[in-house]
Amino acid sequence: MTLLGLLVLLLIAAIAGAIGQAIAGYSFGGCLVSAAVGLIGALLGGWMAGATGLPELFVIQIGTWPFPVVWAIIGATVFSLIVGLLSRRRPLP
Repeated sequence: MTLLGLLVLLLIAAIAGAIGQAIAGYSFGGCLVSAAVGLIGALLGGWMAGATGLPELFVIQIGTWPFPVVWAIIGATVFSLIVGLLSRRRPLP
């Protein structure tokens, strides 16, 4: 993968992660965190698609790497909800 391909992949992952965080209602940080959430969401969403037997929708081919955008957004939303619920601050008694 070239440097340009990696930058495009990170940009698409950041957009997918930001959309997933917005749907979930939790924001954990800036652009780099959104890119990480988008990449984790792509892995999680791809796994969910394979486990349920559903097709990958709207796949962007970056070099030799396919990036499932719809499943990345769904996976980022699920991941954001899980992390947001686990890291919710509780008031002191």
